[in-house]
Amino acid sequence: MTIPTTAPAVAGPLEAAGDSVYRKVAWRLVPLLFLCYIVAYLDRVNVGFAKLQMQADLQLTETVYGLGAGIFFVGYFLFEVPSNLVLHRYGARRWIARIMITWGLLSAAMMLVKSPVSFYVLRFLLGAAEAGFFPGIILYLTYWFPAQRRSRVTSMFIAAIPVSGILGGPLSGWILKYMGGIAGMAGWQWMFLLQGLPTVLVGLLVLKYLDDRPAAARWLAPHEREVIARDMAAEQSHKADSGIRSVLASPRVWALALVYFAFVSGLYGVSFWLPSIIRGMGVADPLQIGLLSAVPWAFGVVAMYWVAASADRHLEQRWHAALAALTGAAGLVLSVAMHGNQWLAMAGLTLATMGIMATLPVFWALPTMLLGGASAAAGIALINSFGNLSGFSAPFLVGLIHDATHSTDAGLYMLAGWLVAGAALVLLVRPVRAPRQ
Repeated sequence: MTIPTTAPAVAGPLEAAGDSVYRKVAWRLVPLLFLCYIVAYLDRVNVGFAKLQMQADLQLTETVYGLGAGIFFVGYFLFEVPSNLVLHRYGARRWIARIMITWGLLSAAMMLVKSPVSFYVLRFLLGAAEAGFFPGIILYLTYWFPAQRRSRVTSMFIAAIPVSGILGGPLSGWILKYMGGIAGMAGWQWMFLLQGLPTVLVGLLVLKYLDDRPAAARWLAPHEREVIARDMAAEQSHKADSGIRSVLASPRVWALALVYFAFVSGLYGVSFWLPSIIRGMGVADPLQIGLLSAVPWAFGVVAMYWVAASADRHLEQRWHAALAALTGAAGLVLSVAMHGNQWLAMAGLTLATMGIMATLPVFWALPTMLLGGASAAAGIALINSFGNLSGFSAPFLVGLIHDATHSTDAGLYMLAGWLVAGAALVLLVRPVRAPRQ
């Protein structure tokens, strides 16, 4: 793992000391947070692989399945802001652990689904349980890393999304292919069980090893805590903490929420439908589908870190996010245009995944530069919760379009249009410059 060590134009003893401190902090925090998000994202998108068998077993239409996949984000939306405010007030360690343990148990309980109603109910409860996890971690990173180091650290955390695709695709395909029939359970039931319970164990690790703030980190020397406190104080002086109501009424915060909605529409469209898209190319074996689905995510890891490093180096996020989103849109269009050629269609999906993934860490640098204190907790949660409503709308609309047209092509064009709209809107957001440390 490469640790971010962005330095100002003229380096000195304080900057060198800062590099050492933040490298130490990253090695301590990022691996655990990375593991948390891997199991989180496996639990979130394994419903896309379960669809390969679960839909036929339970006789669910494409629209019903898309609604069930997306209703997760209704519960997520309703509880996101309150959850992040609780985390800000009482600390990340206990609250993140609580989130992970409850959603791990509910994810495993997905094996008990028997009907559309039970599918909807468990997906809603799963979203409510997970609410606050992602924005909580984004907020948590603002306690430890100043702005000019944060995009790359955030990219390391968000890299868990493509890595979960790299690992989870083949794993899910293997479970679906070889575990079906054992103990009288279908392959999709085993998949929910085997991918849900590890989340509970990781939640217990969080409870043991995570520190709420740098001041409580006994693994840091006093002078190291002072370096972080100095940098955080300098950054907070340039941020607004104008109260929760003011943040919820801020046009800039809502503009960022719309941008994130557009970007995440592309992400969830690819995440939920990638297995089905690959099957539509003529690949029938679940294990082969899983292996092929790992390819776009592997390239996504590289693109995400490269774009984040460039954004940190230039202290510029808007154009980086916009160009990445346009690349993602072009990839989706290419995947449809080359539908008759499996390899060119996969190249398009890979390009789309690279562009979509690259938008995320540079986007999150924008609100975290703008907001501080309780305003950051509320603003980040609002942006994330509204943006993740696309996790409801995108799968549902793609499923609806599929039922009407018997193809995912028009649905992918719709997702590409959202990415173009997000690219245009992010350029209209007034840039916020972070002070160099």
